[in-house]
Amino acid sequence: MSTSQERAAAPEHVDVLIIGAGLSGIGAACQVKANHPGRSLAVLESREVSGGTWDLFRYPGIRSDSDMFTFGYHWRPWPSDTALADGQLILDYVRTVAEEYDVDGLIRYGHKVLGASWDSDAQLWTISAERDGTPLTLTASLLWGCSGYYDYDEGFAPEFPGAADFVGQVVHPQFWPEDLDYEGKKVVVIGSGATAITLVPAMAGTAEHVTMLQRSPSYVLSRPDRDPWAVALRRLPERVRYPVVRWKNILQAMAFYKLSKARPELIKKVVRGATQKQLPEGVDVDVHFRPTYNPWDQRVCFVPNSDLFRAMRKGQASVVTDTIETFTEKGIRLTSGQELEADIIVTATGLKLLPFGGIDLVVDGRPVTLGETMTYKALMLSDVPNFIYTIGYTNASWTLKADLVSDFAVRMLSHLDEHGHRSFVAEKDPSVEERPFMDFSSGYVLRALDHLPKQGDRAPWLLKQNYLTDLRTIRNDDLEDGVLTFR
Repeated sequence: MSTSQERAAAPEHVDVLIIGAGLSGIGAACQVKANHPGRSLAVLESREVSGGTWDLFRYPGIRSDSDMFTFGYHWRPWPSDTALADGQLILDYVRTVAEEYDVDGLIRYGHKVLGASWDSDAQLWTISAERDGTPLTLTASLLWGCSGYYDYDEGFAPEFPGAADFVGQVVHPQFWPEDLDYEGKKVVVIGSGATAITLVPAMAGTAEHVTMLQRSPSYVLSRPDRDPWAVALRRLPERVRYPVVRWKNILQAMAFYKLSKARPELIKKVVRGATQKQLPEGVDVDVHFRPTYNPWDQRVCFVPNSDLFRAMRKGQASVVTDTIETFTEKGIRLTSGQELEADIIVTATGLKLLPFGGIDLVVDGRPVTLGETMTYKALMLSDVPNFIYTIGYTNASWTLKADLVSDFAVRMLSHLDEHGHRSFVAEKDPSVEERPFMDFSSGYVLRALDHLPKQGDRAPWLLKQNYLTDLRTIRNDDLEDGVLTFR
């Protein structure tokens, strides 16, 4: 074969390959392009549009449950005083940023990544993907997983007894039908997490009645949909106002989390009192809004301007705490014997985790088993070279962590250039004891723990879930830390 033929047969190479064009992937691409404009870059997105979560989910009322001043990128201010924004506003923001940084043209849609294999001799990743069923191959020096941690193709949907007997419509929020008509209908939403808490008030008023059926309660707190500080400081220049409001929200959220862990009984009392004041007469706060777990053992749900409680006070919505015995022809029969009539049942039963989009990683011919790896600063896997991933916080805004991972990647690329290195790897220390990846009791986490990487009992393997700590260590710690090895 001639040299020209060999070149033609060689797979395309990019310096940095990002998997996923959602909030994390677009942010990552923007930062690489801005800080390393000379590097070749591509973003592979399995769907035909960008936006990730904020395009995939189309159910009524979808919104952020983190404030937008921390959910937006720190380097591109959120442009309004809206604190809890709806999905379309977030999608518009993400796509606008992609256009501003000229990375939308770098996204290759309909490209599903199947696997990636690292060759230490070549110091390259070989990525296997497909487009419309046609296989394709690329190579990359740095592979960056920005596909989140849940399954886009399948939500968690438990099998309910008697489901085939129900004559109405059963809908999962992850696959919301565009033509679903719930006007004047009786709706039962199964679940008590952020999705259910969002759906109930959004459907109330249009539906005849919406019932939130929960097996156990969640902590629900109200917050203004517009940030009071952002409103008060609106006349200040954005360069002054944005960091002030952002840091107020960061510190406020951290203080709430820290106090919840240190004084759980105090926080329980405060939350109970605030909730009781907003409930209609006759609704028992201890039955329907008093979880058995401590605050932040699972994520706390925030509702804008008390919308869930307002719908309950108007009689448009109600909460039932019970377990399901069986679906019936006309609805659901509960263990208590109560029957809930329904025309539509929404199974807001949670997500199914699928770390790194389910791609198969191989290092020098050896398949990577995630459960046998350990996370380095919650952004790399032990003994997997030149691979970075973005997963956000469970106790704060996702983007706070995503921004720090971008900072790390940008610093790492500069470090490689300055020292003439081509690869880096976090080598697992056998003396570090293993701990579960997430200290979180939510069902979607517990169901997947055996298939997730581990964390360690000390830094840099220990996940602090603390933005201030990570801000210092991820953004500023010396990369030549004795754990990372360079070639």
